[in-house]
Amino acid sequence: MALCLHLSPWLCKSQFFNSQFPPKKPYNLISICCSKSDEIKDANSNKEKKKLSQQSSWEAKDSEGKDYLYRLGAEADNMNIAVGARAGVIDDLFTGNFLGKDSDIVFDYRQKVTRSFEYLQGDYYIAPIFMDKVACHIVKNYMVNLLNIKVPLILGIWGGKGQGKTFQTELIFQAMGVEPVIMSAGELESERAGEPGKLIRERYRTASQVVQNQGKMSCLMINDIDAGLGRFGNTQMTVNNQIVVGTLMNISDNPTRVSIGQVWRESDVTNRIPIIFTGNDFSTLYAPLIRDGRMEKFYWQPTQEDIVNIVHRMYEKDGITKDEVVTVVKEFPNQALDFYGALRSRTYDRFILKWVDDFGGAENLGKRLLKQKKDGKLPEFVPPKQTVEALLESGYALIKEQNLINDTKLSKEYLKNIDD
Repeated sequence: MALCLHLSPWLCKSQFFNSQFPPKKPYNLISICCSKSDEIKDANSNKEKKKLSQQSSWEAKDSEGKDYLYRLGAEADNMNIAVGARAGVIDDLFTGNFLGKDSDIVFDYRQKVTRSFEYLQGDYYIAPIFMDKVACHIVKNYMVNLLNIKVPLILGIWGGKGQGKTFQTELIFQAMGVEPVIMSAGELESERAGEPGKLIRERYRTASQVVQNQGKMSCLMINDIDAGLGRFGNTQMTVNNQIVVGTLMNISDNPTRVSIGQVWRESDVTNRIPIIFTGNDFSTLYAPLIRDGRMEKFYWQPTQEDIVNIVHRMYEKDGITKDEVVTVVKEFPNQALDFYGALRSRTYDRFILKWVDDFGGAENLGKRLLKQKKDGKLPEFVPPKQTVEALLESGYALIKEQNLINDTKLSKEYLKNIDD
């Protein structure tokens, strides 16, 4: 009895304790996971409702329902930096003043890929047949949707060395207001496989951006393409040569779908951009590339009248008449156009040497020339007065040098087993 009375307070206390704090039920793992997932969904729904800005293009959805940042990340080689630190476009708060209001230096530099020909000052002669061929090719490619014909994307201008193929083309670009993207054969090879092919696609898309963003006509021009892709004797075909040829063939077949490695989108349609090649011998190129459906060929061999007119415009500022130009051209037949430009340059040699002597001699020329050129204190150079006699004298000297190289052939003295 005493034991029961002694334990009764403890039992009463335990009953009170259990009534206030009932024993916990066993944990249910499924119910916990469901409750946690509901909490995550609620949190995500709250985040979706909260937007940074109603006018922010970063959160804009594309046709597939994906936002702008997702699309930029999916495009592996995307170079679109014009959405970043450019004042007045997006994110003005982060442009700052330490780099100026426009800190996108790389974008400005990349635009210099195009050529605008401000250096072509003066009145130059453009051969009518050359003008007609280039202008017709450019216009046909820009109005191809209005024509019910097959229009080749590539125009190949070929002919002898030094006949002014590149210069005549640049004059036509200036006259027509075309802002082209120009490449050379030296860019068609690289130590990294695939790099030249990618470069061609990037330059092609840059020309397309000129049309779209600046409202100017543009084209892609590759100078001396046979020097980079031609096969001469036992020269080796590299992987880059194959990729470049394949790239050009693909662009000519699909001129509005040009990839630089990004994920394809239906809206990514490139403007059709005409392509112009210059070279000396297109028979060294891969035959399917120059077939008629892809390339239109134009052989440039200036006539006597073209040569006289071009040289006369070259010498007109020197006071040389057209009849005197005819005399010079007849005296040196079968010469390229650059030969007559070298005549004029050669007549300056004697006067430049006299200017050097008056300047203090060749011994101190380097230091004084660079320093005084920077300070603007160089003595005045008076150009010579051109005469027919001086031009003929320079021409005979150039002919002598040409013949000396062809007749001597010192390589035979050093390489006894060389073939004739």
